[in-house]
Amino acid sequence: MRRFLRENSLSLGFGVAFLAALVGQSYAGYLDNNNELAAHHEHLISYGRYVVSSEFGTAVMENWQSEYLQFTLYIVATVWLLQRGSNESKPLDEAGFESDEKEKLGAHTSPGSPKWARARGWRRHLYSNSLGLLMGTLFIGSWLAESLGAWTQYNNDQTAHMEHTVSWLTYVGTSNFWERSLENWQSELLAVGSMAVFTIYLRQRGSPESKPVGAPHDQTGP
Repeated sequence: MRRFLRENSLSLGFGVAFLAALVGQSYAGYLDNNNELAAHHEHLISYGRYVVSSEFGTAVMENWQSEYLQFTLYIVATVWLLQRGSNESKPLDEAGFESDEKEKLGAHTSPGSPKWARARGWRRHLYSNSLGLLMGTLFIGSWLAESLGAWTQYNNDQTAHMEHTVSWLTYVGTSNFWERSLENWQSELLAVGSMAVFTIYLRQRGSPESKPVGAPHDQTGP
């Protein structure tokens, strides 16, 4: 058990922190939602009802889709885009897809290589791009889920004000939806861009996200 915990401490640590934050968000959101209902002299709802509501679902998906957008763009963009001196960039002479030898594909695989790295055709191509494809799929899925929740909320507000409801397609073309989306996207893009630049000059001893403390500022890559 000790060995398992040590070898998986990164995923387990973030998993526990994620669940704690999600539960905390749900309870704080539940209290805030009921405070708002009470202020408008409306019926309060149970915690169970709140966690399956569009309000909570939208709040969660709104953040998830921006995070997965960040990782999708970063994973794919760093294939071609470079930053001199950054730990988050490949070396300046390695832009683009790299050779089968360097990627350990086909004839260059080792006994422990995944089976699909040894495969040919579409299976090798799919596996070679599986990380970016998965992150992109998670982004699109969470974006759609967020849009549906926000659409439901929007129509509930329209109904409460005795105004016409709109279709999902109409809603995703509104400024209300895009203001919500771009508010999250810009912060994620700023964070990624800042990280790429900060690692040129700043260090964190022992972290794989940093260059060695004594590495020159112009050293590109880890």
